[in-house]
Amino acid sequence: MNRDDIDIDYFKEKLEEELIEVEKELNDLGRKNPDNEKDWEAEPTLQNEETADPNEIADNIEEFESNTAVLKELEIRYNDIKDALDKIDKGEYGKCEVCGGSIEEERLIANQAARTCKEHMN
Repeated sequence: MNRDDIDIDYFKEKLEEELIEVEKELNDLGRKNPDNEKDWEAEPTLQNEETADPNEIADNIEEFESNTAVLKELEIRYNDIKDALDKIDKGEYGKCEVCGGSIEEERLIANQAARTCKEHMN
């Protein structure tokens, strides 16, 4: 498959839609690191530690840790989508980062931000 065989506009639209959704989820869980725009940070729940009971404090710590884990996964996806959109702009979309060959269309349909062909998935 060469680049002309895939509908770049279709994939660009799907990537842009997903980027909006992922960014919304990231904003719900945290904030962009002001020192590194590719990095997101979970925000702890504000509480008055003097009046909060130990269970409430523990729950907030657990929620923060959970949000941090989810945020990291979303951050990876966000950056993959941004990279795929950059590749579209550079005319490099759909090329395997390992071998330089074409990424199969069915792989791109399943994951528009795929970086590799099926052979080099792992």
